[in-house]
Amino acid sequence: MRYAFDRAALAHILADGIKELKLDLNEKQHEQLLDYLALLFKWNSVYNLTSLRDPMQMVTLHVLDSLAAVAAFEGAQNVLDVGAGGGLPGIVLAIARPSMKVSLIDTVHKKTAFLTQVKAELELANVTVYTMKVQDLQVTQLFDVITSRAFADLSDFVNWSGHLLAEGGKFIALKGVAPPEEQERLPQEWKTTGLQPLRVPKLEAERHLVFIERSGQSI
Repeated sequence: MRYAFDRAALAHILADGIKELKLDLNEKQHEQLLDYLALLFKWNSVYNLTSLRDPMQMVTLHVLDSLAAVAAFEGAQNVLDVGAGGGLPGIVLAIARPSMKVSLIDTVHKKTAFLTQVKAELELANVTVYTMKVQDLQVTQLFDVITSRAFADLSDFVNWSGHLLAEGGKFIALKGVAPPEEQERLPQEWKTTGLQPLRVPKLEAERHLVFIERSGQSI
């Protein structure tokens, strides 16, 4: 089945969702989110960036899903999105919070090629893209928040990217159902400090944010 990109209809759904989330986004940001969605839709047919093919599903399950998490990043200055894939939540965060630096990392070249194209076309000066394993990434300025919606297991998430988290920083993992067994498996130097249910406009499925910080214990 071939899906059409109905920008006007998508703009209406997006605007309603942003209003429900009480996010203060200007007209340019609305247009950038729609432009991002258009690029995701266009590139997806060739690069298979997401299993979704219908833009009407993408706007809710991808864009509004990521926008629902924006408030949790309040005060963050330097954010890393691990396993960024098609740019969720990293690109959406970068559009919604242009004063925040957002780095996106993925091992798959076609995905980072897409992210680089998005950065150029949307003129996102606050975005940096890396193509490598997060375990191999070294930066001069550590991140105050590291996020991901890609990791199957929280232990892998913190083990592989913990060296990049600044002192006093935190992980924010975007998950579906709340994962108590994953939290219990966390290495002892990390602790769950919060579990926040997310209300995504037009979506009935469960969504949660898991907050993780250093426990202060040594290994």
